Amino acid sequence: MNKPSLTILLAAPRGFCAGVDRAIQIVEMALDKYGPPVYVRHEIVHNRFVVDSLKAKGAVFVEELNEIPPDRAGDQRPVIFSAHGVPKAVPEEARGREMFYIDATCPLVSKVHREAERYQRQGCQIILIGHAGHPEVVGTMGQLPPGAVILVETLKDIEKIGLPEAPVILDPEKLAYCTQTTLSVDDTAEIVEALKTRYPHIQGPHKEDICYATTNRQAAVKTVAPECDALIVIGAPNSSNSNRLVEVASIHGCAKSILVQRASEIDWQWLEGVRTLGITAGASAPEKLVDEVITAAKARFDVTIREIAITQENVNFKIPKILESTA
Repeated sequence: MNKPSLTILLAAPRGFCAGVDRAIQIVEMALDKYGPPVYVRHEIVHNRFVVDSLKAKGAVFVEELNEIPPDRAGDQRPVIFSAHGVPKAVPEEARGREMFYIDATCPLVSKVHREAERYQRQGCQIILIGHAGHPEVVGTMGQLPPGAVILVETLKDIEKIGLPEAPVILDPEKLAYCTQTTLSVDDTAEIVEALKTRYPHIQGPHKEDICYATTNRQAAVKTVAPECDALIVIGAPNSSNSNRLVEVASIHGCAKSILVQRASEIDWQWLEGVRTLGITAGASAPEKLVDEVITAAKARFDVTIREIAITQENVNFKIPKILESTA
């Protein structure tokens, strides 16, 4: 019996960004240099496959520092902070416990932290555009004292500012905004425009906070989506940038779009009648998972693959000097 034909359009860029690649390298190099166990506070990146792979090599993931057992005499175990960044209280606690820590925060997230601190030194009240509870947002808000940051998730949140039981803008002429790095480019632009309309004197970053990788992956999906009958985003359900890719595909021409972690999660009946399938991957998803989905598709379809690349990425971030001797 002949297999039905399926054209797969691979969006590019896709998958690992420089910050994710750096964070994973930091854990692997720490394991090589210090041996297991190496402790990691929170998932190093939001991808179960990556986390499980590092666990198999000896990484131990914890949510709080008090879950890490005391060092044995002469055997200090490193603890690594995830790519999403941490509040200032976390390294302070680590120093108080005399822990040896390595910070794997993405440099582009650290840039947002420094921006927020700079705005506060200038006397500005800060509005952070982001998702409540996301580790990156928790880390950014944790750079400043309580109350210094007002979190805005939607346009409606801007309308609520100043209402009873809502945040109050103390001085509309001393305002600045920052954003989470993994947001929808279009949604964020709309929120920024609304903030500028309501608060004409609000300051913003010289270069937008949404990172190059988020922007590029969303732009690639916008290019591919109109040509697709369905689109699969490979990523984790707790990955902000992966979820945004599904939304972007749905809005920009491919309403039949889903997020999966692995090929094993795909309901192949969902693809019945589909002739052109788009595939991309969030910034925390390794290319191996893309290959896995393609292999599974080839078992069911006569597959033709075409990659649509909108740009080339050549960004690299330096590894902390303490690990350089293992390079």
